[in-house]
Amino acid sequence: PSTIDKAEDRQMFKDTMEKLGEPVIPSKVVESLSDALAFAGEIGYPVIVRPAFTLGGSGGGIVNNQEELREVAANGLALSPITQILVEKSIAGWKEIEFEVMRDSKGNTITVCSMENLDPVGVHTGDSITVAPAQTLSDLEYQRMRVASLAILEKIGVETGGSNVQFAVNPQTGRLIVIEMNPRVSRSSALASKATGFPIAKAAARLAVGYTLDEIVNDITKATPACFEPTIDYCVVKVPRFAFEKFKGTDPTLTTRMKAVGEIMAIGRTFEEAFGKAMRSLEDGHQGICAGGKEGADKLSDDELAQAVGTPTEHRIFFVVEALRRGWDITRIHAICGIDPWYLNRINDMVQVQESIRGLRVEDIDADAMRLLKQYGT
Repeated sequence: PSTIDKAEDRQMFKDTMEKLGEPVIPSKVVESLSDALAFAGEIGYPVIVRPAFTLGGSGGGIVNNQEELREVAANGLALSPITQILVEKSIAGWKEIEFEVMRDSKGNTITVCSMENLDPVGVHTGDSITVAPAQTLSDLEYQRMRVASLAILEKIGVETGGSNVQFAVNPQTGRLIVIEMNPRVSRSSALASKATGFPIAKAAARLAVGYTLDEIVNDITKATPACFEPTIDYCVVKVPRFAFEKFKGTDPTLTTRMKAVGEIMAIGRTFEEAFGKAMRSLEDGHQGICAGGKEGADKLSDDELAQAVGTPTEHRIFFVVEALRRGWDITRIHAICGIDPWYLNRINDMVQVQESIRGLRVEDIDADAMRLLKQYGT
């Protein structure tokens, strides 16, 4: 485990934060519409509005001009129980990463799990396909975020328990910033617990009454203490479930306000296997990532498909799959939707494997081929 009680460790955390440069984006807490408009004018549009003390991003969103800001800010101020909103510069399109971390009263800290959103910043984490552990980070990027997460825990003053730290990475420059930090067990903590087998809520309760991480036995190994960071040799994928058909008139576009009503979690040895399992488990009329479902991706023109790929909705992943099936270049799709090329390449592999068996009967597939198909999420 890491400790932040020693002077040299404190200096390490300090040096890490200094290397990050400016760790947050321009933002300001305001309590009136006029102040919101004035600050947005200073930093320029687009901006993101985040109301204080509302759940799931309720009342917030990305705004591109004064007219939109008047509407969203007024709604956010009305929904906030303390009539307060945060206005910040938009970084929609950046990669979004989360770290679940824990600390005990002696300063021992561990990283429980890293998670990565398939959708870029601009879509609420609860509405995004999420992958654990993070797949596209270099070791240097991972270590910077890990150390920064623990430093933030120290800076905020979390004495014991779990916390969630969210980062954004500029895919062009690699600049790293902190989006937010939740000094508590959060929705993401449940996913991290299920993904790793580490009981975050249970451990946090024990830490709160005086236990330390080295005194808590790992529930999975039954031998090692909780101060050992969980390491998994598999991949976990969470896919959100929506029910817009039950809420007539609701805008299906996904934003910083959460709209999912549930989620599916699947485990596999590879991203492809876990992703395929999760998509088949949605029970929404699709056969995994196969096209031809209710969204009609296979019937769109190229221009219509490009528009659908660029618009974050519950069906966007099926439009991405259709674009890959049509042979669109990965670079082109990435430029339209912002999904990391690593994921697009993995999904493209799944599409190619599926296309290779189109028209075949089950009797035509031998055991080795069936095993390969399952490894690629078919």
